[in-house]
Amino acid sequence: MTAKELVVDFYKSDALINCDIMKEFIHPDITFDWNNSNGFSQMDYDAILRYTEELSKTYIRSKVKISHIVTQDNLVSVRYTHGVKIIENPREEILLGYFMVIWEIKDSKLFRGFQISQKA
Repeated sequence: MTAKELVVDFYKSDALINCDIMKEFIHPDITFDWNNSNGFSQMDYDAILRYTEELSKTYIRSKVKISHIVTQDNLVSVRYTHGVKIIENPREEILLGYFMVIWEIKDSKLFRGFQISQKA
């Protein structure tokens, strides 16, 4: 599987709201830097799984729409929107925000991520 295929499969899956799926994609030594509307946060493997667990308590569906994807060797840059369906109203999809991320792939896993986002 290429780096691009790995990243596309990641965002097509329910990994963002399912810890078991998330574990399939992330490297045990992952570091994820995220600049967002609330400031900066850096997450490791355990923090990502805790965050995923929190999201799974509120959202029943997660949908990522990739608009741009660029690859170079083991680096993949992705621009996407992220929408969700909430437990209280499963018929309506809510746009969470706009995202740009650069992923470094190692051992066929997401190893290093640099993300910036803006709320919808």
